[in-house]
Parts: sequence; structure tokens; C-alpha cells
Amino acid sequence: MSLQLEVRFYKFAETSRDFCRNVKWDIINTEYIKQLIRSSGSVSANYIEASDDLGKADEKMKLKIARREAKESVQWLNLMLVYGNVELETERKWLVDEAEQIRKILSAIINKLGG
Repeated sequence: MSLQLEVRFYKFAETSRDFCRNVKWDIINTEYIKQLIRSSGSVSANYIEASDDLGKADEKMKLKIARREAKESVQWLNLMLVYGNVELETERKWLVDEAEQIRKILSAIINKLGG
């Protein structure tokens, strides 16, 4: 596994966490915030686990889980309310784009491993 990707995925989780600290914690956002923190962190964690030498099938499974968590992160980001805050909206768009790029990267890796 790539250390560069490991760092990138960690930064995605870290930036998602920091974004969540800045959005309004109300009855609507609270659940989305919790879900985003879980899914964004899980991308990084599963990528790290995929690098454990437990066989190709396990590696592929962990990468697929990481990819699924990236997709979920997009969902939670899109559902979160920023109440017209331009700075938060800009950050959210960046995070959505990053999650989609991560998903594509993970798909490419999975395809190289044979699906």
C-alpha cells in the first residue's frame, strides 16, 4: 500500500472531523455529523488494514469497504446543512470532491487486483 495514499486518506478524515466541529450541531445535523466522522475515519482505517499481509482476498475486501465508506461520506456531506455559510459550503464541496476522488482511486486499485 502507498504511504502517500495512507496520508491522503488520513487527511480526509481529519479535515472531515474539523469540518464537523464548525457546522451547527442541531437536531438535523447531529446524526449526519456522527455518520460522517465514522465513515471518513473508516476509509483511512480500512486502507491501513488492507496493507496487513493477510492475503489478497482480505486486502480486496478491506479496500472495497474503504470505497463504500468514501461513498457514504459523500452522502452525509451532501445531507449536512450549512445554513448559507459560504465558507462551510466551499469546504463541504472540497470534501465531497476529495471523497469522490478517493472512491475512484480505490476502484482503480481494486480493479488492478482483479475486481
